[in-house]
Amino acid sequence: MSTNLAQQLREGTTKSHSMAENVSFVKSFLGGVVDKKSYRKLLANLFFVYTALEEEIEKNKTHFAVQSIYFPELNRTSSLKQDLEYYYGSNWAGQICISSATKIYVDRIRNISINQPELLIAHAYTRYMGDLSGGQILKRIAQTAMNLSNDEGTAFYNFHNIKDDKKFKMIYRHALDNAPIDQMQIKEIIAEANIAFNLNMKVFQELNSNFIKIMGMLLFSAITSLRKKII
Repeated sequence: MSTNLAQQLREGTTKSHSMAENVSFVKSFLGGVVDKKSYRKLLANLFFVYTALEEEIEKNKTHFAVQSIYFPELNRTSSLKQDLEYYYGSNWAGQICISSATKIYVDRIRNISINQPELLIAHAYTRYMGDLSGGQILKRIAQTAMNLSNDEGTAFYNFHNIKDDKKFKMIYRHALDNAPIDQMQIKEIIAEANIAFNLNMKVFQELNSNFIKIMGMLLFSAITSLRKKII
């Protein structure tokens, strides 16, 4: 019997979704203002998040609930590695480090994997459905804002193993609706999805702070240069 989990997740996270979209960093990104240093830091953060998420889903792929949403074709870790090499160079692994907000996010994923694996459904839904739904729009914004050619630096948004996004999302929603979970677990998964949105928001807010610092430095440099010309 269908639990209608997909619709319940969408309706139960509407407010959190809206709040995450209204973080200054996200609004700036959607408006086409993308700083390369902040963007590559975002990709580094996402690398740590997806590494944790995909490792824990793999560990729990035979779990009664997790197996319902086990779709390796969604995995983003290898794509993120490509992008990180583009932005940081071949020694990218030695240049990136996990941020404070990202570590809290990763720790949450690792902990629920041990204690309540079914809650991984919430984190998978929050990340992957967002990537599939808005990925191509974000890709075009990034390409335009940073003058990227072809797919350079935007591998994250390419799902080469998924031929039809709309059809796949229908399959995914069907999988959610047919996961063998009870009403209490549904409530817990929806609550966890809201936590996941909040954790994403914290990562974006952290990036916004760095973005403001960078823009401030650029502004100071521009003012200093202008003063020298006037003097």
